[in-house]
Amino acid sequence: MLASTRELLDKARAGGYAIGAFNVYNLEGVLAVVAAAEAEASPALLQIHPSALKFGGAPLIALCLEAARKSSVSIGVHLDHSSREQDLRTALDGGIRSVMVDGSTLAYADNLTFTRAMAELAHASNAFVEAELGRLTGTEDGLTVPEYEVKLTEPMQAREFVTASGVDALAVCIGNVHGHYRGEPQLDFARLAAIQQAVDVPLVLHGASGLPQALIHRAIELGVVKFNVNTEVREAYGAAIQAQFTKSALPDLLDLLRATTAAMQQVIANKMRLFGSAPHDLIEKRL
Repeated sequence: MLASTRELLDKARAGGYAIGAFNVYNLEGVLAVVAAAEAEASPALLQIHPSALKFGGAPLIALCLEAARKSSVSIGVHLDHSSREQDLRTALDGGIRSVMVDGSTLAYADNLTFTRAMAELAHASNAFVEAELGRLTGTEDGLTVPEYEVKLTEPMQAREFVTASGVDALAVCIGNVHGHYRGEPQLDFARLAAIQQAVDVPLVLHGASGLPQALIHRAIELGVVKFNVNTEVREAYGAAIQAQFTKSALPDLLDLLRATTAAMQQVIANKMRLFGSAPHDLIEKRL
């Protein structure tokens, strides 16, 4: 069933677990998320990056929404990293009611102005709004942010930002990165604890690929209720394609699609268990 992000995150917050938001680009990715969610009895978010939106357009939005509606568990659809008003309008016009407004590349005052305006636009369509304060290093969908541009989230500034912008969730920067971590991940949990005390909205952590169990669980204890996952799922997709072409110079296309879907589903299911969201959807339905 198609679920609201607000409802998913509120339940996660109350239940002490987190929702996995998985970036999808095509039918196989959507099938992998939904199949994993149903097999694990877990809620989930289908997440569309603006680069994927540019490629797939309205059909990709419609695919995600229909797959969510037909699912036997709670699935939401979310626009990721929207830094342009046109992308936001495309998502809203297509029926998405959960968006991330990303002004993190801007100076603080400009980020606040942009985020407030986009939040008002999204709220006019009854959409849930996530924003980001700070800036992550790493690479995602062709965009690379060097380490010297990293900005960690300041707790008191976060309070002001959330209050003034009116956003519904906040993505924080506490040492997390997009893509691969160099060496052992180091998250600033003292900073996260201070942010949790400073704001009263759900917290989001981007760059969950590669984070070990202990760090995931500690982040959940300190208020993180949504983890974004992209890199590990994409790597599973690529590895499955390579494996199929190793077996045959021209593999059957359906075999290729099934193999990539299965590979991504396994990674996604593991993340759902790691985040503690499995089997919460089944439990809620039984109550």
